[in-house]
Amino acid sequence: MSSPTPSSAVVLDRVMFRWPDGSTALDAVSGAFGAGRTGLVGRNGSGKSTLLRLIAGELAPTSGRIAATGDVAYLPQRLTLDTHARVAELLGVAAALDAVRAIAAGDVDPARFDEVGDDWDVEARAAAALAEAGLDPSFLDRTVGELSGGEAVLVAIAGIRARRAPITLLDEPTNNLDRDARARLGEMVRSWRGTLVVVSHDVALLELMDDTAELYGHELSVFGGPYSAWRAWLDAEQDAARQAEKDAKQAFKKEKRQRIEAETKLATRARMANKAEHEKRVPKIVAHGRRMAAEVSAGRLRTEVAEKEGAARAALDEAGRRIRDDAAMKIELPDPGVSRARRIATIGDGERSWTIQGPERVALIGRNGVGKTTLLRRLVDGAGTTTPAPLSAEPEPGDNPAPKPGAVPKVPLGAVPNSGSLSDTTAETADSGTSAASGLNCARHTDRIGYLPQRIDGLDDRATVVENVAARAPEIPDKELRNRLARFLIRGAAMDRPVGALSGGERFRVALAALLLGDPAPHLVVLDEPTNNLDLDTVEQVVQALRAYRGAVLIVSHDDAFLRRLDLDLTLELDAEGVLSEVALGT
Repeated sequence: MSSPTPSSAVVLDRVMFRWPDGSTALDAVSGAFGAGRTGLVGRNGSGKSTLLRLIAGELAPTSGRIAATGDVAYLPQRLTLDTHARVAELLGVAAALDAVRAIAAGDVDPARFDEVGDDWDVEARAAAALAEAGLDPSFLDRTVGELSGGEAVLVAIAGIRARRAPITLLDEPTNNLDRDARARLGEMVRSWRGTLVVVSHDVALLELMDDTAELYGHELSVFGGPYSAWRAWLDAEQDAARQAEKDAKQAFKKEKRQRIEAETKLATRARMANKAEHEKRVPKIVAHGRRMAAEVSAGRLRTEVAEKEGAARAALDEAGRRIRDDAAMKIELPDPGVSRARRIATIGDGERSWTIQGPERVALIGRNGVGKTTLLRRLVDGAGTTTPAPLSAEPEPGDNPAPKPGAVPKVPLGAVPNSGSLSDTTAETADSGTSAASGLNCARHTDRIGYLPQRIDGLDDRATVVENVAARAPEIPDKELRNRLARFLIRGAAMDRPVGALSGGERFRVALAALLLGDPAPHLVVLDEPTNNLDLDTVEQVVQALRAYRGAVLIVSHDDAFLRRLDLDLTLELDAEGVLSEVALGT
């Protein structure tokens, strides 16, 4: 446990939080976060996001106390955005900016001056914040709907920096960010002032931290150093724990063997004494005295060997408790029976085209805003076989805005919806300056496509986990469905919890279960940023499952380390001009 110090910015004192269904998310968690940068790690479902929401004041603890030394700024894992709001509003400078501009135009209303206060350089500061995020100052008057998902996240982080809150909490900030955006975020983090707590699965980002905190088994511990140093320490500690358990097992076996040998000797002596007394080889009074003395001696011996065995048993139990025996999600992708000669899908840009054939694994990469997500949705919808329309950027993260006339309906997980016209794709957020992707085309050659979208927005937040998955696998009996969900580490009360109460990693597992438990098995699995919100152990399970899958895989990801581990057959890069090119991932 991390003990509070005079420099602690956030102090947790036996914090407990229970969800309305009675399940416990955090139980008597104590610890502290100090000044500087801290990476908060832990398995999906350990309570990391819940802890940040409690510190930020979005949730109230069931019991316990949280103390912060100053204002807290918070970037949630699922950023809910009003697509009609201005970028200036996302930065938190809209009121002061409008007031300065109105005064400059001749407005002398005292309320305007009150709105400005001392913030006369607000426009210059806002422009500088955007520039630091790698965005043009002209974005200030755009709407959030004109940004890609990654750009929206960068603007939100730039706004948090502009607030200069003494304590900042970022929950999975690299989700939706392309390589350049991640590099810009890294630069911002390096120069961050005050207390910064970051929940992330991005190892590169975690390497920029001063400390690494882990939430494990409802205990918060803080290690002085970045992720790699903490991981090396944990691995060494676990190696030592396993060796200690091995030694303790040997010691316990030895003490148990000695107890059995002692019991055997005592039983032999007792038989011999009884025989001697029975045969009257010694006087009765002498035999009785010997028997009593032997019983006293046997009692002492039994107590001694029992105490040694008990101590060895306790040492073994203690050694065993030091070893982590974390359950791993078991992802078993069904065999779709795809032959190597079967054509699955075709993707092209007007000049060249590529066909996904048989059980091939293909990655689609490119900067934020070039239209990768829209291309996936056109392929999944079956709309790519009709007249092309301009592609737009990836949708912004967070909840869906209210649908506009002609908007594309949500794509159900694990199923292919009825195709709509390509003109419907304009309901997604507009591209931030590049819309030259109209030459892209795609065609699917199978109707068995499983799609896991970037925002996992095909789930009903108000319905329970079981209800969501049962809607996509109605043929599976309830008891069998619950047994299968357990393989995805969804167990007990969690199955009957509303999906809206789940963490990002838990939400992913529900969506993946819905995708994989449907029948028939998909010929093509389409994944959009699947590693968002996942802990590193779960990412490893996803990698192993995709490498073993006997169907085709088309995947969009900015996580190069993840993609390199998939043994890809093809990597296509989409640029801002709508041109596809075959590339090799860097090492």
